[in-house]
Amino acid sequence: MSYSEQGDAGSNSGPWRNAGGVPPHAFDPYLQPELFRGVSTRRVFAFLIDLIVISVPVILGYIFIAVFGVVTLGLGWALFWLAWPASVIWAVVYYGACISGPHSATVGMRVMDLELRTWYGASGYFVLGAMHAVLFWVSISFLTPFVVVVGLFNGRRRLLHDIVLGTVVINNSVRSPVPQTARTY
Repeated sequence: MSYSEQGDAGSNSGPWRNAGGVPPHAFDPYLQPELFRGVSTRRVFAFLIDLIVISVPVILGYIFIAVFGVVTLGLGWALFWLAWPASVIWAVVYYGACISGPHSATVGMRVMDLELRTWYGASGYFVLGAMHAVLFWVSISFLTPFVVVVGLFNGRRRLLHDIVLGTVVINNSVRSPVPQTARTY
């Protein structure tokens, strides 16, 4: 039995090979500079909006625990030890769910008209969004000035955690829509 459409066994021309090459970046800052114009400033404001969105339920949770502690004569205050881990879990789930959504952006990013994509152009998924949040907080905690400096000196305006994860944040308003393939059914 022969598989003639796959080419020779020694060549890289078969359907499972890409001739050893790596697919190019989907978004080129030199060919499409409008995709990256103002991204750094918009990311700051998007972060502040997301910080408010994350903080409101956390503050309401702390208020609930405080009132519950008063009502139960102090017994409910034992729940305060759960508040910090719950806050972290809430933030990671928020980022993961928003990035994996149809807009591939958090609420703050949608307000600022930004979108997170992989370096090859695919939309985000839950684990990518969750890891994006975790790596952001870890990198900010330990390497604060370096994270900002990296974003200023690359054409795609990628921060340190973007480079590690292979993501890029672009202006959503100027991105041309991707054409849909023809359906054969």
